[in-house]
Amino acid sequence: MGRIAVAVIVSLWVIPVSILVNRIVPEPYMDEIFHIPQAQQYCKGNFRSWDPMITTPPGLYYISLAHVASLFPGMFLVQAAPSFSEVCTTAILRSVNGVLAALCSIIVYEITTHLRPTLSERKATIYAVVLALYPLHWFFSFLYYTDVASVTAVLAMYLACLKKRYWLSALLGALAVVIRQTNIIWMLFVACAGVMDTTLTPQKNNVEVNDIDTEIRKTGRITSNNNVTRALKLRKRKLSTALDTDEHSIPRRSFFSANQISGLLDEIQVILLTSWHKKQQLLVSFMPFLMVLMAFLAFVRWNGSVVLGAKEAHAVSPHFAQIMYFGLVSALSVAPMHYNSGHFVDLFQSFWKRRPISFFQLFMAVTFGLLSVHYFSIAHPYLLADNRHYPFYLWRKVINAHWSMKYLLVPLYVYSWFSILSILGKVQRKIWVLAFFLATAAVLVPAPLIEFRYYTIPFYFLVLHSHSNDYQSWIFMGILYLAINVFTMMMFLFRPFHWSHELGIQRFIW
Repeated sequence: MGRIAVAVIVSLWVIPVSILVNRIVPEPYMDEIFHIPQAQQYCKGNFRSWDPMITTPPGLYYISLAHVASLFPGMFLVQAAPSFSEVCTTAILRSVNGVLAALCSIIVYEITTHLRPTLSERKATIYAVVLALYPLHWFFSFLYYTDVASVTAVLAMYLACLKKRYWLSALLGALAVVIRQTNIIWMLFVACAGVMDTTLTPQKNNVEVNDIDTEIRKTGRITSNNNVTRALKLRKRKLSTALDTDEHSIPRRSFFSANQISGLLDEIQVILLTSWHKKQQLLVSFMPFLMVLMAFLAFVRWNGSVVLGAKEAHAVSPHFAQIMYFGLVSALSVAPMHYNSGHFVDLFQSFWKRRPISFFQLFMAVTFGLLSVHYFSIAHPYLLADNRHYPFYLWRKVINAHWSMKYLLVPLYVYSWFSILSILGKVQRKIWVLAFFLATAAVLVPAPLIEFRYYTIPFYFLVLHSHSNDYQSWIFMGILYLAINVFTMMMFLFRPFHWSHELGIQRFIW
């Protein structure tokens, strides 16, 4: 087993399902009616053509050109296509995401084995295959959307950063941004993770603990005995972590431990001090990320907006309820990790031991949730009008079923986030968990439209860093994903319907 096994297994469903989709739905559908003609214009060499309804940059089209170029010689020899542009059919363009889906599964496998080197090859293979079955990722592997390419580029960028190939990581980050603009946030998150790894990982750098101690004494920032003790304990934990098998996680009791604030401040202090000592190395390593960021800011200033087309329909809005939805959807997607009696008891015991602080945290979280769903819950016109999307039915039948329903769901949102942060806090540094939350919020809160496919990248980061060892839960998740995928694909292919006000066949889609 291993990366080859992962690619083969994923290909076993990508190829036949792709053939089935192209046979039953041969014409572009939904957003494909914009993306496919645009890609075909690029295949004809018309790079100055642009559909004003397309909101994302042309990164996917450039990848498609490379894919078509690899196929053209063979197709030309067998006289299947007389010209380059003739190869850019709907089926061929859709196959780009099929190839990327297999590549993405290999990248997930590589990230898993890098983060958890003691994990057996068999388990790593199964984990990668299960994540390849994640419904929001799986479904769009067969259509010409930007989602699969976006996830693949972001995870490839992260893998390169984990391997300390920062210039390659920044280059892949630029590609990710050219595929979808919001990936600039994930590029910054990956860069921050690289800085954390460089500054907080012990015995991997040239900064000695004594140097940090000297700097602390010089600055005089730590004056009390308690703070000194905390700093020494932090360094002791860091040194002991070097002996651990997983260098990218620091086992902890919980993200909500009694000293979480002091621990977070200690980590920030160590990062700042070590960064000062290694400023030249960090500048050289992470300068490419800054270059991509500056280029992105220049683009936004030139364009007048983050999105390219249909700016009115995708205006930035304070949609704080979106972060609530993500917490619940993600927790439900890995339900065996979050909704089991053992985890619930552990979370409750941790909560009870920390009273009254825990009661204050719960009060603040519930208050934020209630304010979010009351004042910052956006019903986008696309959501209300388009019954082809599943969120349309979730909004009508669940969230908006009764005026009180959106408030009754707040405890579920809060529990989901407490559970997510608790699991992450046990195996990740507090500063990493905070950075993940802020990155997720920065991507989702400005989005006015509820689209579950926007949740895919943060979901992958969440699961890859949760480090669940429950083999049976992963198998159950795989079966659950498979059942959902069969259902959604059957609905898409075999339950078409018509609109009275518009010609053509309509199909259910995520």
